[in-house]
Amino acid sequence: MRTIFLALVAGCLACACQTATTDPDRPIQAPRGYLNETLLNIAYGLGSLDLIESTPAVPENLEAFTDIPYKTIDGLALQLDIYRKNDLQEPAPTLIFVHGGAWKKGKRQDYLPYLIDYAEKGYVTATLSYRLSGVATFPAAAQDVNCGIKWIKQHADAYGIDPDRLALIGGSAGGHLSLLLGYGGEEPLFNRDCEQGPDSRVKAIVDLYGPVDLTTPYAISTEQVQRFMGSSYEQDPEMYRLASPRTFITADDPPTLIFQGTIDSLVPVSQSDSLQRWLQQAGVPNEYHRLKGWQHTMDRAREVNDYCQFYIDRFLERYL
Repeated sequence: MRTIFLALVAGCLACACQTATTDPDRPIQAPRGYLNETLLNIAYGLGSLDLIESTPAVPENLEAFTDIPYKTIDGLALQLDIYRKNDLQEPAPTLIFVHGGAWKKGKRQDYLPYLIDYAEKGYVTATLSYRLSGVATFPAAAQDVNCGIKWIKQHADAYGIDPDRLALIGGSAGGHLSLLLGYGGEEPLFNRDCEQGPDSRVKAIVDLYGPVDLTTPYAISTEQVQRFMGSSYEQDPEMYRLASPRTFITADDPPTLIFQGTIDSLVPVSQSDSLQRWLQQAGVPNEYHRLKGWQHTMDRAREVNDYCQFYIDRFLERYL
C-alpha cells in the first residue's frame, strides 16, 4: 500500500512540474510548483525534481582567474574570482554574483553554475567572498561587497571588463547585499576600508528571494538576522534601518529584476511583494516573477533555473 501511495505521489508531482513547450523568443510559462514544502521535499526525495549541477567543470573555452585578493582587513584576505571567454576581444558587460547563506555561511564558488553559463554567453562574470557574521557583524559584509565592486571597476582593463556596464546578482543573503549596495552604495557607512577610486554604482540588479526590510517583526525575531546584526532591534533600531535595502530606494536606482517563491519559509514572499511596491512608488524600472508553489533556493531546480535565466537574459539585454 505504501509503495502504491508513493508511486501516486511521484506521478502527481511529476505532472505538477511539467510546462508547455514554447517559442524561445516568446515569454515562457513559470514552472508549476507545489502545494507546500513537504510535497516539494518528497519530490526531491523521490528523484522527480531535476537539480542543476552544483560544481560543473570549467569548459576549455573559458579563462578563470581565481583567488584574487581584493581587500585585506584585520589580517583576513578577501578574494574574488573572474571568468571570461578565452577569445574575448573587447570590454564586456560584467555580472558580479554575491553568494547567500544567511550571512553566516556559503562561499563565492556557490554560484559557479551561473558564472560558467553567463561567461559562455559573452559576459565577464565575477564572484567575491565577504566577511560572514561569525567573523564580523553588520556593516562588515556590506563594506566588503562595496569594496569588491570598486576593485572590479579599478581593475577593469586587466580583465576585459566594461566598468560602465555592471550588474549585481545575488540570492537570499546575497540578494539582500546586492540590493543594499545597488541602492545604498554611496552611504558613508559602506565606504570604509576601501581603496580610493571609482564609485560602486551599477547599471542593474537581479534579486533572487533576498530580504529587503530587516525591521519587520518577523525579521527582527530571526536568529539569522540577529546574528548578522550583532545586536537586537531594541538595542540599535537605526542600524537595522541602515541594513534594510528599502531605506535607500530612490528614483535613480538601477532597474531591478526580482524572483520569489510563494512558499518560501525563510524569506516571506511579502518581502518581495513590498520591494516591488516600493520600486513602483519611486519610479524605478522593475520586473517581478512571483513563482507560485516554489520555496527558497528554488533556482537549484533545473526548470526554475532555466526560467530564471530566460528572464535574466532578457533583462540584461535591455539594461546592459
